[in-house]
Amino acid sequence: MFEDFLSIDTNTIVLILINTLILFLAIKHFLFGRVNKVLEQRQSDVEKIYSDADGAMKHAKDLEKSYQGMMSEAKNESAEIVKNATRKAQQRSDEIIETAKKEATGVLARANNEIERERLKTMSEMKTQVSDLAVMMAEKIIQKEINRDEHEALINDFIENAGDDLWQEK
Repeated sequence: MFEDFLSIDTNTIVLILINTLILFLAIKHFLFGRVNKVLEQRQSDVEKIYSDADGAMKHAKDLEKSYQGMMSEAKNESAEIVKNATRKAQQRSDEIIETAKKEATGVLARANNEIERERLKTMSEMKTQVSDLAVMMAEKIIQKEINRDEHEALINDFIENAGDDLWQEK
């Protein structure tokens, strides 16, 4: 019996191999197809997820570049606006200063003209008063014959009263 147990029966081995082959084919036909189909579906889902993630990453990078470009453009525009505003303010300041200088020059010219007119008017009035005084003095001298002391007194009186006469007529 022990020999039966250790002996190799070729019929049994062949039958076991045939059974194994049939079992393998049945499992392959019914189970491997479905398992492979599930694995392929999972593989395609994973590839789609990676593809979507890569697309989203690329889109995010494109948006970032676009955003950076817009930020750079906005900075340039704001710098240009500030530059233009500064330039316009400087031009307006220059215009105001130029207008003020012209007005000041005009006022100064008018003041100088007014001063010159007043000076000429005063000179004319002084000449008239001096002439009147000279005529008046000559009349007094002609009316009387005076000696040296009277002549000096008359001149001193003329000098003292000349200033009073000038200021009284104004």
